Amino acid sequence: LAASLTFELTEAQKRCVREIYRDMKAPRSMNRLLQGDVGSGKTLVALCAMLLAVEHGYSAVMMAPTQILAEQHYLKFRQMLDKLDVPVSLVTAERKEESHISFGGQGGIVVGTHALLYGKNVPERLGLVVIDEQHKFGVNQREKLIAREERPDVLVMTATPIPRTLTLTFYGDLDVSILDELPPGRQRTDTFLVNETYRARLNGFLR
Repeated sequence: LAASLTFELTEAQKRCVREIYRDMKAPRSMNRLLQGDVGSGKTLVALCAMLLAVEHGYSAVMMAPTQILAEQHYLKFRQMLDKLDVPVSLVTAERKEESHISFGGQGGIVVGTHALLYGKNVPERLGLVVIDEQHKFGVNQREKLIAREERPDVLVMTATPIPRTLTLTFYGDLDVSILDELPPGRQRTDTFLVNETYRARLNGFLR
């Protein structure tokens, strides 16, 4: 994958990939948060992790909160992986597309929405679960995807960790990888705390 890219991964992306690979190769199941601003390259890091699972004969699943985001990931993965002959499938409430993936055998990548939680939409030999924008899913929803006899590695991604997530990291239940570097050419993301005296101006900006 790295050789097929037209750009170089940032040092932050390489570091996060190494951290994730180390966890995935350990005997216990990974439970890791990948945190980084919008545009920092979280999805590519997650794709590297999913390829490691596939390389070892497992399937990998990415759950996204909306159909639009799931389709974007699916199309991007197809574009990047078709040359590598890695099967990629899409599962949403409205669409189910498969690129020569066998849910009962060969490992591959499945991208989907909440539809992954229902029916037989998840491969049997599941090695990695990636949850994009994890703050938009409930605890029970995440657990329904993860809970199985052979517990998969888990990677949750967000630009905005919620208080519960921060608590899990504080007590050591969730390891953290941070993308603190933007790829070249990406616009910086600025975050502002705005008090009530700017309410009218803020509303105008949002409109």
